[in-house]
Amino acid sequence: MLKIRNILLISAIIFFIISSSGCEKDNIIKIGVAGPHSGDQAQSGISSKNAVMLAADNINEAGGILGKKIQIIAEDDVCKPEVAVNVASKLVSEGVVAVIGHICDDATAAALEVYNKNDIPLVSPSSTNSDLTLQNKDGFFFRTSPHDKAQAAILTKFIAGKQKASKVAIISDGGEKSRHLANLVGRELSSKGVLVVYRTEVKPGSDDYSGLISNLKNTAPDVVFYAGYYPEGTKLVIQIRKSNLHSVFISGDGLKDPSFLETAGKHAEGCYVSSTADISHNPAALAINKKLEARGQEPGTFGLQAHAGATAVFSAISKAQSIRGREIAGTLRTNKVSTALGTISFDQYGDITGSGYSVFQVVNGTFEPITW
Repeated sequence: MLKIRNILLISAIIFFIISSSGCEKDNIIKIGVAGPHSGDQAQSGISSKNAVMLAADNINEAGGILGKKIQIIAEDDVCKPEVAVNVASKLVSEGVVAVIGHICDDATAAALEVYNKNDIPLVSPSSTNSDLTLQNKDGFFFRTSPHDKAQAAILTKFIAGKQKASKVAIISDGGEKSRHLANLVGRELSSKGVLVVYRTEVKPGSDDYSGLISNLKNTAPDVVFYAGYYPEGTKLVIQIRKSNLHSVFISGDGLKDPSFLETAGKHAEGCYVSSTADISHNPAALAINKKLEARGQEPGTFGLQAHAGATAVFSAISKAQSIRGREIAGTLRTNKVSTALGTISFDQYGDITGSGYSVFQVVNGTFEPITW
């Protein structure tokens, strides 16, 4: 009899543990965060992750969504497509209902197929390759940064109009995003009669750009346009400035990062970058920046866009009263939500509406928005 009682007691304990585990599982909503948390692009990925964590903590402190708490599952894709596919598969197996990420365009493109097959909405804060949304009508991809055609338009207007450049050199870091933006800017400039006198790609990891700089001196461009991220861009700017080449240096959003300012130092002064519209005076953005600062963190290049993406997903879940991917995605396409970027929504292709691009100049070690 004692043996039977012990068996029954053990069974009851096991049942209680399983039941408790099930209840705990039922009381959480898993959201994935994917991006580079190590490697050269880590700063962009970590700042985005931190911003999403802040958004989740704020929601949880307010009681959660649908009576459930948000659990963030973060994975490092090192900005590599092959790793991104594995990360996407892992997040799907973990049971996430949406993902904020990826950061790099080629990683996003590779992972997107996994999310599409599993009806998982993906909201990228930074993947701006226009092609990502061209075939995405009513799909699962969204982004909180405007696409590169819009960025190329403002860059071209600034280079050809404000700078009145007649000769331009175009350099990219060879990544998918960078090459795409470089191609768009090159075509736009040519259509306006601006001569592209030199075009090349730098190899990631290279430290010596003396040959490239020699070619720049020989072609004497009015503007050097760089499409790429800050690791290569920083080295390029430093070496160009030390060579006394006096061309105006202009870059896309991949260079607008605190790491560029810190590493390039005085050599960054006067450089121009395009990035998503200035929201430095937006009360919501200021409040989020203050909260991040209290945690010893900063928004980086795409942190506010990541926070806005998380806010949009949380709002969609709440409005849809569902954690089903198709219903979340459908609500994202029809919902307007107040975020750090202002009031935003997404069109039928997943592109953000309510946000554009601005041009910034490095002045006294900070990115200052300019009017022109």
